[in-house]
Amino acid sequence: MALWWCKFSVIIYLLMNSFVAIDFETANQYRSSVCSVGLVFVENHEVVNSYYELIKPTPNFYCGWATDIHGINYWDTKSAKTFPEVWQKIGNRINGLPLVAHNSPFDEGCLKAVHNFYEMDYQNYQFHCTCRASRKLLPDLPNHQLHTVSEHLGFTLTNHHNALADAEACAYIAIKIF
Repeated sequence: MALWWCKFSVIIYLLMNSFVAIDFETANQYRSSVCSVGLVFVENHEVVNSYYELIKPTPNFYCGWATDIHGINYWDTKSAKTFPEVWQKIGNRINGLPLVAHNSPFDEGCLKAVHNFYEMDYQNYQFHCTCRASRKLLPDLPNHQLHTVSEHLGFTLTNHHNALADAEACAYIAIKIF
């Protein structure tokens, strides 16, 4: 199995020299309720750009536990743009690049749910998961949470659960392990 993983890692490394790290925060239990997005654009294993924006969630209500996690509330996003308005600005910038997320099933689920909610065409984005990869490559870590993995690899995550800060940590991990 180690040989298989080594070959897989080499293939991913060759394919993943350019990608976009993505992170969403949600307002409530619905995956469509994205209230912020952070993107980090990587070209040739170097961060070249980043993007952060608050989004008016759908449905537009906040659970106390969500606000406790990320600090965003109704008043922060009351006048924010809707997801289609935000995605119109950033969707073309992704332009077929692979997306990388820590716990990609969550972020991919958010992206699919919000596209579905607004009846937008979903481009079948290619997602890669730094959490799953870290479990295979770094099995001796006490856990594989974003802050633990990034710290182990030399990146101190400050402002955890800010979508841009989390996307930056994810990009750093991906550069190191893909």
